[in-house]
Amino acid sequence: MTSKSPADDSLDIDDFTTVVETFAGIFIRLPSVEKLSFTTLSVLHTLTHDGPKRLSELTATEQVSQPAVTQLVARLERDGLVERRPDPGDRRAVLVRVTAAGARIVRTRHRDRVAQLALLIDQLTPEERSAVGAALPALMRMAALGGHS
Repeated sequence: MTSKSPADDSLDIDDFTTVVETFAGIFIRLPSVEKLSFTTLSVLHTLTHDGPKRLSELTATEQVSQPAVTQLVARLERDGLVERRPDPGDRRAVLVRVTAAGARIVRTRHRDRVAQLALLIDQLTPEERSAVGAALPALMRMAALGGHS
């Protein structure tokens, strides 16, 4: 298998993957506020951005077992970060939704990431900042194609 993109030989997919993996690791750890487990933060982020979900949907999106999601949601509910409500489309099912306190954690972490990234971006040359800016539309399109717009 080649690591070059079939559509454009100038893009080395292996290099791109390495950069994305490295950056993602740094990005995940940037916020210095609201330090919670990765899975907890991922559930709060999913519910904040995608809306209420059934436990089975959270199991799929978060890639953890059903018992783990059930336990996590119970803890988040106890902490006031999520709430369970009947699914209006199926009264036998329950939807988990983020509370104002849970959404506040997501917003606070986003603001902190913006501040932390600004410090890194300030260390780039004008040409590097321009290149990052020029790449944003393509990266946003890739995110949309991957189902995470």
